[in-house]
Amino acid sequence: MHTVLTRGNATVAYTLSVLACLTFCCFISTVFLDYRVPSNINTGKILVKNVPDYGASREKHDLGFITFDLETNLSTLFNWNVKQLFLFLTAEYRTNNNHLNEVVLWDKIILRGENTALDFKNINTKYYFWDDGNGLRNNKNITLYLSWNIIPNAGLLPTIKSIGSHVFGFPSEYAAAPI
Repeated sequence: MHTVLTRGNATVAYTLSVLACLTFCCFISTVFLDYRVPSNINTGKILVKNVPDYGASREKHDLGFITFDLETNLSTLFNWNVKQLFLFLTAEYRTNNNHLNEVVLWDKIILRGENTALDFKNINTKYYFWDDGNGLRNNKNITLYLSWNIIPNAGLLPTIKSIGSHVFGFPSEYAAAPI
Protein backbone atom coordinates (compact mmCIF):
# COMPACT_ATOMS: atom_id res chain seq x y z
CA MET A 1 0.00 0.00 0.00
CA HIS A 2 1.57 3.29 1.15
CA THR A 3 4.95 3.54 2.77
CA VAL A 4 5.68 5.43 5.99
CA LEU A 5 7.36 8.21 3.98
CA THR A 6 4.29 8.64 1.75
CA ARG A 7 1.97 8.89 4.76
CA GLY A 8 4.36 11.28 6.52
CA ASN A 9 4.53 13.47 3.40
CA ALA A 10 0.73 13.62 3.18
CA THR A 11 0.45 14.51 6.87
CA VAL A 12 3.02 17.29 6.63
CA ALA A 13 1.47 18.68 3.41
CA TYR A 14 -2.00 18.72 4.97
CA THR A 15 -0.69 20.40 8.15
CA LEU A 16 1.12 23.09 6.16
CA SER A 17 -2.03 23.73 4.09
CA VAL A 18 -4.10 24.20 7.25
CA LEU A 19 -1.44 26.53 8.75
CA ALA A 20 -1.35 28.59 5.53
CA CYS A 21 -5.15 28.92 5.63
CA LEU A 22 -5.08 29.98 9.30
CA THR A 23 -2.34 32.53 8.57
CA PHE A 24 -4.42 33.98 5.75
CA CYS A 25 -7.44 34.21 8.07
CA CYS A 26 -5.24 36.03 10.59
CA PHE A 27 -4.21 38.50 7.89
CA ILE A 28 -7.70 39.07 6.49
CA SER A 29 -9.21 39.68 9.94
CA THR A 30 -7.10 42.81 10.52
CA VAL A 31 -6.26 44.16 7.05
CA PHE A 32 -9.31 46.45 6.81
CA LEU A 33 -8.94 48.11 10.23
CA ASP A 34 -8.30 51.86 10.37
CA TYR A 35 -4.88 52.37 11.98
CA ARG A 36 -4.90 56.18 12.00
CA VAL A 37 -4.91 58.06 15.30
CA PRO A 38 -4.54 61.78 16.05
CA SER A 39 -1.22 63.22 17.11
CA ASN A 40 -0.24 66.62 18.44
CA ILE A 41 3.17 67.94 17.34
CA ASN A 42 4.61 71.34 18.27
CA THR A 43 8.04 72.84 17.71
CA GLY A 44 10.13 74.66 20.25
CA LYS A 45 13.59 75.98 19.48
CA ILE A 46 14.22 76.52 15.75
CA LEU A 47 17.63 77.42 14.27
CA VAL A 48 19.24 77.17 10.84
CA LYS A 49 22.97 77.25 10.15
CA ASN A 50 25.00 77.30 6.96
CA VAL A 51 27.87 74.87 7.55
CA PRO A 52 30.25 72.83 5.37
CA ASP A 53 29.15 69.31 4.50
CA TYR A 54 32.35 67.30 4.97
CA GLY A 55 30.67 64.02 4.05
CA ALA A 56 30.15 64.76 0.36
CA SER A 57 31.92 68.00 -0.51
CA ARG A 58 33.20 71.16 1.12
CA GLU A 59 30.23 73.21 -0.07
CA LYS A 60 28.09 74.88 2.55
CA HIS A 61 24.60 73.53 3.05
CA ASP A 62 21.77 74.36 5.41
CA LEU A 63 21.51 72.46 8.68
CA GLY A 64 18.36 72.87 10.73
CA PHE A 65 18.02 72.41 14.47
CA ILE A 66 14.61 71.97 16.08
CA THR A 67 13.13 70.68 19.30
CA PHE A 68 9.61 69.29 19.35
CA ASP A 69 6.80 68.16 21.61
CA LEU A 70 4.84 65.03 20.71
CA GLU A 71 1.61 63.80 22.26
CA THR A 72 -0.39 60.81 21.03
CA ASN A 73 -2.03 57.63 22.27
CA LEU A 74 -1.28 54.56 20.15
CA SER A 75 -3.09 51.96 22.29
CA THR A 76 -5.85 51.45 19.72
CA LEU A 77 -3.29 50.32 17.12
CA PHE A 78 -2.36 47.17 19.00
CA ASN A 79 -4.43 44.08 18.37
CA TRP A 80 -3.55 40.40 18.36
CA ASN A 81 -1.90 40.69 14.92
CA VAL A 82 0.48 43.60 15.81
CA LYS A 83 3.90 42.72 17.23
CA GLN A 84 5.43 46.20 17.29
CA LEU A 85 5.27 49.71 15.85
CA PHE A 86 8.09 51.59 14.17
CA LEU A 87 7.36 55.32 14.65
CA PHE A 88 9.12 58.06 12.70
CA LEU A 89 8.80 61.84 12.50
CA THR A 90 9.17 63.21 8.98
CA ALA A 91 9.67 66.78 7.76
CA GLU A 92 8.37 67.60 4.28
CA TYR A 93 9.17 70.83 2.46
CA ARG A 94 9.63 72.35 -0.98
CA THR A 95 12.71 74.11 -2.36
CA ASN A 96 13.61 75.65 -5.70
CA ASN A 97 15.66 72.57 -6.59
CA ASN A 98 13.19 69.88 -5.47
CA HIS A 99 9.42 69.73 -5.53
CA LEU A 100 9.31 67.44 -2.48
CA ASN A 101 11.96 66.93 0.19
CA GLU A 102 11.41 64.40 2.96
CA VAL A 103 13.72 64.08 5.95
CA VAL A 104 13.31 61.61 8.82
CA LEU A 105 14.21 63.45 12.02
CA TRP A 106 13.35 60.98 14.79
CA ASP A 107 12.26 57.38 15.23
CA LYS A 108 11.24 54.95 17.97
CA ILE A 109 10.21 51.30 18.25
CA ILE A 110 7.30 50.41 20.52
CA LEU A 111 6.86 46.74 21.38
CA ARG A 112 3.60 45.11 22.42
CA GLY A 113 3.07 45.68 26.13
CA GLU A 114 5.08 48.90 26.34
CA ASN A 115 3.59 52.28 27.20
CA THR A 116 1.68 53.52 24.15
CA ALA A 117 0.60 56.90 25.52
CA LEU A 118 3.43 59.16 24.34
CA ASP A 119 3.89 62.59 25.89
CA PHE A 120 7.35 63.91 25.00
CA LYS A 121 8.38 67.48 25.75
CA ASN A 122 11.33 69.42 24.31
CA ILE A 123 12.85 66.47 22.41
CA ASN A 124 15.87 66.96 20.15
CA THR A 125 15.87 65.33 16.75
CA LYS A 126 17.70 62.04 16.50
CA TYR A 127 19.04 62.65 12.98
CA TYR A 128 20.48 65.74 11.29
CA PHE A 129 18.12 68.01 9.36
CA TRP A 130 20.37 68.54 6.30
CA ASP A 131 19.25 70.18 3.11
CA ASP A 132 21.25 69.44 -0.04
CA GLY A 133 21.45 73.16 -0.78
CA ASN A 134 20.27 76.33 0.89
CA GLY A 135 16.56 75.58 1.06
CA LEU A 136 15.93 75.79 4.80
CA ARG A 137 16.66 79.46 5.53
CA ASN A 138 13.46 81.53 5.38
CA ASN A 139 11.44 78.45 4.37
CA LYS A 140 8.04 79.00 6.02
CA ASN A 141 6.31 75.84 4.82
CA ILE A 142 7.92 72.89 6.61
CA THR A 143 5.43 70.25 7.72
CA LEU A 144 6.08 67.65 10.43
CA TYR A 145 4.21 64.31 10.23
CA LEU A 146 4.21 61.37 12.61
CA SER A 147 4.04 58.08 10.73
CA TRP A 148 4.44 54.43 11.63
CA ASN A 149 4.95 50.98 10.21
CA ILE A 150 2.88 48.23 11.77
CA ILE A 151 4.91 45.03 12.15
CA PRO A 152 2.28 42.26 12.01
CA ASN A 153 2.39 38.57 12.86
CA ALA A 154 0.98 37.87 9.40
CA GLY A 155 0.15 40.18 6.53
CA LEU A 156 1.16 43.47 5.00
CA LEU A 157 3.63 46.01 6.39
CA PRO A 158 1.67 49.28 6.00
CA THR A 159 3.03 52.79 6.43
CA ILE A 160 0.43 55.05 8.00
CA LYS A 161 0.42 58.81 8.67
CA SER A 162 -1.23 60.12 11.79
CA ILE A 163 -4.16 62.49 11.75
CA GLY A 164 -2.72 65.94 12.21
CA SER A 165 0.52 67.67 11.34
CA HIS A 166 2.47 70.76 12.33
CA VAL A 167 3.63 73.52 9.97
CA PHE A 168 6.49 75.82 10.95
CA GLY A 169 9.12 78.02 9.34
CA PHE A 170 12.84 78.53 9.73
CA PRO A 171 14.21 82.01 10.51
CA SER A 172 15.39 84.30 7.73
CA GLU A 173 18.87 84.70 9.24
CA TYR A 174 21.52 82.06 9.84
CA ALA A 175 22.55 81.40 13.43
CA ALA A 176 26.23 81.85 14.23
CA ALA A 177 28.17 78.73 13.28
CA PRO A 178 30.68 77.38 15.82
CA ILE A 179 34.33 78.26 15.11
